[in-house]
Amino acid sequence: MMRGTAPMGHAGRSQGEGREKRPPTRRWYDDLALNAYFFGLSFMWNALHPILLPLVLLAFGEETKNTLYGLLTFAGLIVALVTQPLSGALSDYTRSRLGRRRPWILLGTLLDALWLVLIALGQRWWLVAIAYLLLQFTSNVAHGPAQGLIPDLVPPGRRGIAAGFKNLLEMFAIVASALAMGRLSHQPLTAVMVILAILWGMMAITCGLSREPSTAEGERLGLQALRQRAGQVFRVDFRLYPSYGRLLLVRFFILLGSYSVQSFALYYFRDVLELPAPARAMSDMMTVVGLSVIAVVYPAGVLSERWGRKALSAVACALSALGLTFLVLNRDPRLLPALAGCIGVGIGIFSCVNWAWATDLVPAAEAGKYLGLSNLATAGSAAVARL
Repeated sequence: MMRGTAPMGHAGRSQGEGREKRPPTRRWYDDLALNAYFFGLSFMWNALHPILLPLVLLAFGEETKNTLYGLLTFAGLIVALVTQPLSGALSDYTRSRLGRRRPWILLGTLLDALWLVLIALGQRWWLVAIAYLLLQFTSNVAHGPAQGLIPDLVPPGRRGIAAGFKNLLEMFAIVASALAMGRLSHQPLTAVMVILAILWGMMAITCGLSREPSTAEGERLGLQALRQRAGQVFRVDFRLYPSYGRLLLVRFFILLGSYSVQSFALYYFRDVLELPAPARAMSDMMTVVGLSVIAVVYPAGVLSERWGRKALSAVACALSALGLTFLVLNRDPRLLPALAGCIGVGIGIFSCVNWAWATDLVPAAEAGKYLGLSNLATAGSAAVARL
């Protein structure tokens, strides 16, 4: 780096060094573009898991629908559990002109199209199963590295705000997917085309507008070294990062309740409450949850920068537990919107603050690996919920 010509003068340093070291100012639209891809991912999975996939599986037998759905999504989440931290860890060492995250995002997202179309058109349950498992693989090839963008590009004092934008977009996607799939659920190919248009569009915004620097000039690891890094992905000594280990444990239990409801609510509305339009009821409940989250998720991120992460996390856990408990006990459909709102507020605060906290705790050099390991809690809780 070039220095000022004044030998040791304070003024020379402030005019030369200081100006060059000052990081570029981040605006709200930078955080929005950085996180746009998570809107696409959230739209895809919240269209597929609660509505589209259960209805596709109904074609293969009324009696086996729960078993097929539970086993298939459990197997898919095991794929995600392995793939996401592995791709995240490998992206930490990727050297390219596009940076270390964007090549993985592009590759995985482009391949997603093949498996989504096959799910919509599959005439055999095993064909749908193979396509679903491959979709889990390619989507998480992109997802793991994408999670490293915030710790890579956002300074510590703004990560709560960036996490707020991330979760805000994910919740907008829940609402959008619920509204769309509630009306396209019986047109699977059309639904898939809508999913792909949104997913690819959001990928283009994130990859095109994020300021990820080139890593082409960095040291390149040989194949043997990459294999060693891959083999060490799950060898984590949480005694070195005890706070991160506790964070993952709390994340697992909160998301376990949320995913349990999301996975089987459609069948619960249909078989227990005997609602005449269970898909529409599921769509409406997801809409209320999403709107509730939207109302709190960004303020939660801002407040977590001022008040800290711990107090807000405790409030979020209490609200989530209260709403989920009464939802299980409830038999009155008229109470569903109120319970969905309580759950949405709790999940909204929790998802934002917990993710911002995670980006604070992970080592910067291995952000892709450690944030990928957060999927031990995310996908792990979802896999257990499916069973």
